[in-house]
Parts: sequence; structure tokens; C-alpha cells
Amino acid sequence: MKRPGPLLTLLAGLVLGLFLLTLDATTGTKTASSSYEEKSPSPTPARSAASTAPTPAPSPSRVPAADADYAGRTDDDAAAIAVTVRDGKAIAYYCDGRTQESWLKGDVEDDGTLRLTGEHGARLDGTLEDGKRVEGTVTAGGGRHAFSADRATKPSGLWRATATVRSAKIDGGWIVLKDGTQVGVLTRDGKPSPAPAIDPDTGTVTVDGQQLTARPATP
Repeated sequence: MKRPGPLLTLLAGLVLGLFLLTLDATTGTKTASSSYEEKSPSPTPARSAASTAPTPAPSPSRVPAADADYAGRTDDDAAAIAVTVRDGKAIAYYCDGRTQESWLKGDVEDDGTLRLTGEHGARLDGTLEDGKRVEGTVTAGGGRHAFSADRATKPSGLWRATATVRSAKIDGGWIVLKDGTQVGVLTRDGKPSPAPAIDPDTGTVTVDGQQLTARPATP
């Protein structure tokens, strides 16, 4: 038997090689590597608790004391007292109609409280009662007296006159009560004495032969 030649053997090898390459190309699979990252859920932010504290209610506005005049007597009837309120300030006059007198002044608090002071330790502590009266205590003339002064209308109220008469310094104070009674003290160079009556319609008064004019006293 005749053996195949080398050329034929080489061709057979090439054919077999091509066949194997073709088979590998059609049946082979390419493995694709796939990966994924699982996202963890984001934490839910904590909700801030809204403040439940109640808002303080604003304080009610207070109405300043109305301008007014008050006149009355101490409870022991030892003296008269008058108070005048203007623009949140007050002036008061304590007078026994003979030799004891005291002028006091100060502010009026929004709640109607009065704390007035004067010379020689004089002091008035009072309260405006609904604009109808002033009640409290006054320390003057060496004593402490409770008092009540009702709202006054002209000519009732507090009057004052200052002047120089015959080289003497004159300072007079009068309280005209609602029944027309007058209580006053007149000082000449610091020496007190009972005051002469004034005309409540005009405020005129005669002192040592000279006519003066008393006017409503204001703070």
C-alpha cells in the first residue's frame, strides 16, 4: 500500500486546523462579568419637635392718669389736702390753715400710684381711685394722717400766689373745698400765718394792702 505524501499530510492538517478554529468561534461564549452596588437606604432625618410653649400674651397697655384736681380733708379733720395731676406728674399741698403746711411733688405711676415728697421729710403715699378721688396717707407737720380727696371742679382745688410785697417774699397756698370753704397759709419771709381769703372766681387776694393774684397750682 502506498503511503500519502508529505504534501497531502500538510493539507489535511491545515483543513483540520481551520475546522477547529471555525467550531470554536461559533460555539464559544464570552462571559460578561456584571457587578452592582446595592445602595443602602438613607437614614430618615429626625424631625425637629416644634416648640409648644405658649407665647406670653402682651401686657395690656395702661392708660396714664387723666389731668384732674382733687381736694379734701384728713380723716382726723386736722388739715386739708389738695392734689393736682398734669401730664403724669402731681403736686400736693397739706395745710392746717394756721401755721402748718407742706408742698409735695412727684410722678404718677401708670397704675395710679402716687409717691410724692416735700421738704423736711414730708411724704404722700396715695392711689387714684378710678379718677374720682385720691386716698392715702400724708406725713407732714410732725404727724401722719390718712386722707381722702374727691375730684374737684373749679373754683375748688389748689391755688398759689408768690410775690414780693414791701421787700418781703410772699408765698401763699389755698385749698378751696367743694363747699366753698378755704384753708390756707401765707408765709412772709418764711414766717407762716393764716392766709387771707381769695376771690375764687378771679384769684385776687389783698396782702398787706397790695392786691395779688392767686392761680391754680400745677406741677
